[in-house]
Amino acid sequence: MTQHKNHPDYIDLAPVALAQGTLQLPGSKSISNRILLLAALAEGTTEIVDLLASDDTSVMLAALRTLGVQWREQGKGSYLVEGIDGVFPQQQADLFMGNAGTAIRPLTAALAVLGGDYTLHGVARMHERPIKDLVDALNAIGADILCTGNPGFPPLHIGRAQITAQHLGVAGNVSSQFLTALLMAAPLMAKEQAVTISVIGDLISKPYIEITLNLMRRFGVDVVRDGWKSFTVPAGQCYRSPGTIHVEGDASSASYFLAAGAIAGGPVRVVGVGRDSIQGDVRFVEALERMGAQITLGDNWIEASSNGVLKAIDMDFNHIPDAAMTIAICALHADGTSILRNIGSWRVKETDRIAAMACELRKLGAEVEEGADYLRVTPPKVMLDATIDTYDDHRMAMCFSLAALDGAALRGGHIRINDPGCVAKTFPDYFAAFAGIGHAA
Repeated sequence: MTQHKNHPDYIDLAPVALAQGTLQLPGSKSISNRILLLAALAEGTTEIVDLLASDDTSVMLAALRTLGVQWREQGKGSYLVEGIDGVFPQQQADLFMGNAGTAIRPLTAALAVLGGDYTLHGVARMHERPIKDLVDALNAIGADILCTGNPGFPPLHIGRAQITAQHLGVAGNVSSQFLTALLMAAPLMAKEQAVTISVIGDLISKPYIEITLNLMRRFGVDVVRDGWKSFTVPAGQCYRSPGTIHVEGDASSASYFLAAGAIAGGPVRVVGVGRDSIQGDVRFVEALERMGAQITLGDNWIEASSNGVLKAIDMDFNHIPDAAMTIAICALHADGTSILRNIGSWRVKETDRIAAMACELRKLGAEVEEGADYLRVTPPKVMLDATIDTYDDHRMAMCFSLAALDGAALRGGHIRINDPGCVAKTFPDYFAAFAGIGHAA
């Protein structure tokens, strides 16, 4: 397990009778790391406002600096990035990528296309997270990428190569980050001829591809799409700085606070994301509404409250796998058995989240059935006090804080969260923010 500096070994959460209040969300991890790479690849200087401060963005910033990209922090959350116009100054580098999938996947594609002598590696769990489909897609068009440990997984060595691709294909059923990586690298290949990327099989987590396409447009590159089956980058486009770009609040992080409002009365309002968000995880509120919560959306805020027992849910969560974890905790407060379907991608995240969620939910007294790509949760009659293991996974820690909340039918428990510092991956101040909306029993 990673030891997180300046954090205790555990945090104890007493039962919370009411969740109520307003908080400003940290910036989106998915948007932050995409913008950092696009700003680096672009022509011109980009001012990034409200960039997320977290382990994952620190990994990307450090990697870009090692590659010769000049950037500086102007103030809290405000950065100036000097674009390299498609050529990294450093052609040889050793890059530590932590456990940041949003950093290693797109950077692998960009470095493979541009060529050089690069090594990419991370923490032990990163070396268990698949990257084979991305590596295969790039090597098939002339890249020189070698998995130096277990085949199909990091660490990686990227060598110099000549890529002249007009067409490439990538599997869509393991991680949407593989397609995102190829899309972001495609303009680097499409200097003289268009590049078409075909998706092999079903594409999961489609809303994350929408984020990628939206941000590429902001940086001057248009992608022609044929539904979810193929994406074509016309020839001759290059990334150009939009000048200033703002990072939305993180919709995945919003899920914990909105769920708190749904479980423990509310209203809880999150600021920084709203009805006009480019993030698919805002659709989390649709699941809360189906469970009986009251949801109100503004341009830049969302509010959740509830005045009764939540309803059990049977729903496909392929489109919002990260936020769906929060629904598994809401299911503890439902009036029957809930089923979360099509969540197979949980298996290859920061930990095997299906196995981890099943194990920790049982500690709380829930009856849980775990499948290859589903989770069936029957709430307990009484919430048990429990010590929750977090598996060095930020979302496990944040999700299970909600087990301390009193719902309409089920009182919260005394919950100990082990290794709370793992939340630094995306939300270093999470537990302080959570305490700010909680009113003790």
